[in-house]
Amino acid sequence: MTARHPVRAPGPAPRALRPVPFPLVDEIARHCAQEAEPETVHVEAHLPGQVDGARLRDAFGRALARHPKALLRQAPVRWWHRRYTWQPAGAPDREPVSFPEPGPEALRRARERALAGCPSLDAAPPLRLEVIAQRTTGPRAAPDSGPGTVLLLTAHHTALDAPSCLRLLATTAELYGGADNSPAPPPASGPESPVRRSRADAAAVRLGPRRPARVAADRGRAAQAQGHGNGMLLTELPVPGRPPRTPGAQAPYTVNDQLLVAACLSLTRWNQLHGARSAPVVLTMPVDDRPRGTEMPLGNGTRLVPVGFGAAPRGAPPSAGSWPPEPAAVARLLRGTSVRTRALKSYRGPQLGLSGTLLTAPVLPVGVRAAVTRGARAAAAPWTSTALLSNIGRLPYPLDFGAAGGRATGVWFSAPARVPRGLSFGVLATGGRIQLTLRWSRALLDDTAAAALCALFEEALAATSWSGT
Repeated sequence: MTARHPVRAPGPAPRALRPVPFPLVDEIARHCAQEAEPETVHVEAHLPGQVDGARLRDAFGRALARHPKALLRQAPVRWWHRRYTWQPAGAPDREPVSFPEPGPEALRRARERALAGCPSLDAAPPLRLEVIAQRTTGPRAAPDSGPGTVLLLTAHHTALDAPSCLRLLATTAELYGGADNSPAPPPASGPESPVRRSRADAAAVRLGPRRPARVAADRGRAAQAQGHGNGMLLTELPVPGRPPRTPGAQAPYTVNDQLLVAACLSLTRWNQLHGARSAPVVLTMPVDDRPRGTEMPLGNGTRLVPVGFGAAPRGAPPSAGSWPPEPAAVARLLRGTSVRTRALKSYRGPQLGLSGTLLTAPVLPVGVRAAVTRGARAAAAPWTSTALLSNIGRLPYPLDFGAAGGRATGVWFSAPARVPRGLSFGVLATGGRIQLTLRWSRALLDDTAAAALCALFEEALAATSWSGT
């Protein structure tokens, strides 16, 4: 499983960083941080073999040195300061790698820690890596069971996003296993047709005046007693089929479009079953234009764009008793979504829009800006999108940890799911399968309800699969 070609020579040592002000996304995340629902990014890679602890710790430390933007701490700040500042660290302030005691509950507890506690911003690096040895060989109850090793990386979302965490793990794999973990070239695609900005496309970029739908709450007394925080469900799904490509022509729609349509259909169905009011479904879609090689800038590099659907999108079942949706209606919905997403991806603007730019202008002290930002977030809560769907696509790196550790057989990630949105889908494709993570706020759903919603998403995704008829 280890690559046979030699590892490329390491590039020049990264240039020493200087203290830098928080970028826009980092500052907004810092203003809105709260302990009840920590803003953590969770990434876990499943390896078929075992790894050497000391060797892995050394490789991860060298990976941090190669990516100094992951080796930062927040400089001391007072409310009257004009900026939050990232301060580079020459070495970790604390040991970022830990090895929990193996056991049947070790992975579950590690996931709970990933959702319950953010790494501190005051010590470098603002992340932690837990190495869980899987030694259970019982019957498979989930796609993540069985022997092997799980690398579970938890990062503070103020500092890093999921693609940055994957880049850091890829460098660690290369330094540990000696195999080239360069990103694979993107799949070949047909020629891009010119995007004509029509009124429909503009509506996809700008939200309308109607309030987006909220995910209907469903939680029992046990969940109410648990209070706040996030829950998480990991599953594995087949990649839905698409029409065969015509040589030289652009694909009619992408897997990302199918995921968006599946999320829209499943959330519409969920709200119908729970008697929620009819409202447009709006999905937040991160778009990442960064390269995946060693030159990839770490941090929060995605821009968030809203993908809007109507209150009763064409293709959605007209009533709670009509499920699954009709294939012809789903096909129309896929074509319309493809037009909107192409327009959105070509659209260029601030990562969080003009409002985010204005809120982070260093005119007022950070303490005042934080209060204004939190107030604006609360006031805008009714217009927050229905859910977030973050699709990284195909895993760009082999994540090959050598002969003993092996190549990653599954990789999952999750993004924060704070209310009022309260729900996020994290999607990544590995080995021809979709690795899906559903993450939700416990103020919105309990475990049973989240599992039912995930089953609806699976049915809706299957309904988007091309059947050849």
